[in-house]
Amino acid sequence: MPSEPLIQIRDLGFAYDSRPVLTGIDVVIPRGKIVAIMGLSGCGKTTTLRLIGGQLVPTSGAVRVAGKVVHELDAAGLYALRRRMGMLFQFGALFTDMSVYDNVAFQMREHTNLPEELIHDLVVMKLHAVGLRGAQRLMPAELSGGMARRVALARAIALDPLLMMYDEPFAGLDPISLSIVGELIRKLNDALGISSIVVTHDVQESLKIVDYVYFMAGGKIVAEGTADDIRGSTEPFVHQFVWGEVDGPMSFHYPAAAYGKEMMEQPGKPGRWGE
Repeated sequence: MPSEPLIQIRDLGFAYDSRPVLTGIDVVIPRGKIVAIMGLSGCGKTTTLRLIGGQLVPTSGAVRVAGKVVHELDAAGLYALRRRMGMLFQFGALFTDMSVYDNVAFQMREHTNLPEELIHDLVVMKLHAVGLRGAQRLMPAELSGGMARRVALARAIALDPLLMMYDEPFAGLDPISLSIVGELIRKLNDALGISSIVVTHDVQESLKIVDYVYFMAGGKIVAEGTADDIRGSTEPFVHQFVWGEVDGPMSFHYPAAAYGKEMMEQPGKPGRWGE
């Protein structure tokens, strides 16, 4: 059904052996929207992306993409589904021994039987969309960080995916490049009519472009809502994260005995460094 969400995640759980990473996650990604998943490192954001892409199998619950339960697909079905997904990795992950042109053309050559003349036109179109048509003969080592990220984005949309996933797309970018990449994510999502998931720590830039936000902590969804909902959240952990406050639920000091008490204690036997 056209109105059915592209992705439905229900009661999702995942654990590495006995260590739980995700517990009871419920997420809905509507068609044509940009949804952010935010939270501290290690809270399960990237693990969620891997479960959507079928790299991991859930311990409980299910991920449904375009009406299909991902972990129930056979190899051929999973491969076909992945062809409808685009992925922008944290630092671009361009092939260093290929030109910009060949990086973008790679998926078309690998996964289609298109003639080289048509591939040429499509590559030029994708590079033009990210403002780098004039850089097609450059090598990755000749690109700035922001340019490399844009080339990676052109490569990710090469096959016109149904879903785009962004893993920390703003990491390491200067303010101008950061704004350019953010604007491109929004414009390409709207122009191509795709759905996008943005996993990020960059709160302020992300809140400018997303339609909805899920905030994760400790492997659970602790808050969700529009950008304005998240900015105005009274949840202490979310408030501290959004506004970058030094102290809050995430304390500056690692748990320890009372400072005054520890300073008054007699030192114990010297360890091996004091011997």
